[in-house]
Amino acid sequence: MKKIVVLLALTVSAASFAQETDTIVEGLDFGPLAPLVGTWKTSAASLDVAPGRVGSSVGKGAPAVSPFYEVRTFEVAADATNASEQYLVSLYYKQEVFRKSDNSKFHDQRGYLTYDKKNNMVYNAYCVPRAVCVLAEGKAGSKMTLTAPKRGIAESSFMTKSATTTDFTMTMEIKGDTFIYSQVTGLNIYDKSFSHTDFGTLKKVK
Repeated sequence: MKKIVVLLALTVSAASFAQETDTIVEGLDFGPLAPLVGTWKTSAASLDVAPGRVGSSVGKGAPAVSPFYEVRTFEVAADATNASEQYLVSLYYKQEVFRKSDNSKFHDQRGYLTYDKKNNMVYNAYCVPRAVCVLAEGKAGSKMTLTAPKRGIAESSFMTKSATTTDFTMTMEIKGDTFIYSQVTGLNIYDKSFSHTDFGTLKKVK
């Protein structure tokens, strides 16, 4: 009986150790973000729904639907300690998005996915070359929803006046070598509200 108990304890211990070491990348524990390290490409239908431009085929402010494909890379960035008590580890990521219609790049995004193990939180901090930056946060997990807090959006004075971002929510799920996401960026543009939406499915390629 003692042998069975000892063997069971060793098995559980070994399984726990294997699970923990699976989250370690370059000596840092990235928790549920660890599987993201590498390169990902679109593997299923992905759509962007944005406000149409003046003179476009859909008209100013009407929904303009663009099927797209994208490439994302994630790599280890660094760790940091905030206010002497919050310990964080971050992945740097690059996202490039291309229209299927003509293969032109219409979205470029650079940012950090940051993990706070103690408080079980994930932060997505990114900027796009429209003079807009966003910070969203939420509970860590294989599936999570990140939302911009009150002070989570920074933008130029022009964007505040003409196309201000009012809110942002992103849901993402990591399932093995599959990464699924959807997001809604609330805008006020052309004197009306618009929900700019994106969703996509990516596969890890290396």
